[in-house]
Amino acid sequence: MAIKDILDLNIITTEKLVINVVDVLMVVLILVITRLVLWGLKKMFGRASSTKNVEIGKSHAYYQIIKYFLWVIAIALAMDTIGFKITFLLASSAALLVGLGLGLQQIFKDIISGVFLLFEGTIKLNDIVELDGYIGKVKKINIRTTKIETRDNIIVIIPNSTFIEKNVINWSHISKRTRFKITVGVAYGSDVQLVKQILLKCVKNHLDITKTPEPFVRFEDFGDSALIFDVFFWTNNAFWVENIKSDVRFQIDAEFRKNNVRIPFPQRDVHFFDNKGERD
Repeated sequence: MAIKDILDLNIITTEKLVINVVDVLMVVLILVITRLVLWGLKKMFGRASSTKNVEIGKSHAYYQIIKYFLWVIAIALAMDTIGFKITFLLASSAALLVGLGLGLQQIFKDIISGVFLLFEGTIKLNDIVELDGYIGKVKKINIRTTKIETRDNIIVIIPNSTFIEKNVINWSHISKRTRFKITVGVAYGSDVQLVKQILLKCVKNHLDITKTPEPFVRFEDFGDSALIFDVFFWTNNAFWVENIKSDVRFQIDAEFRKNNVRIPFPQRDVHFFDNKGERD
């Protein structure tokens, strides 16, 4: 049997559809070419990110948008190649699509939200975000869901519509350097200037706390049983900031003990009255 005869051999034959070997090979070729093009684009965007020409978050967003666009075109071409007419399918299944639309509203909403996230760039790859009690690093933005990795190395899959509908704290949106604070109370009568010096010394000695902007101390308030101080600092390692805070608190406690600065217990006055209403 000649090669031409093999290529013209019909695999599926119906009243309205005939699929031969050539059609199948064309479909495979279209899908393979699409995959190779996407592989090349991914490598190109990866090189652009590594050379600092494009932010890694923007690079990922551009690639995701192009990937979905190319796959839609490739699938449409593949279906047209084997004889499926997209317009005919859409027209003949209009009622089905309406039913699916009503049943899959949340999925469509997540997909549209994913498109907005990718285009706007408000959430990018490796951003540190806080949402619904979760604090994590954005690992992947898909068309319907976004994956974030928490500090416990747990992957949380969040529907994209959640990022559109709820308030999201993005610690990395403006800069990777983020400001945090530690609050501490000391007993009344303490040397407030000494307290300030100790707090600054403790934060400045930590390797993960930046020198610029410079940490500072704020005398926050006169509390019920303590003088309240806040020490502010900046770090580029926001994802592990709770560990940084813990290290600084250990250091503050040690320095307070060394310098006889006391952290007071809450104090309450309790008065007892007898049955006659006289106070003891």
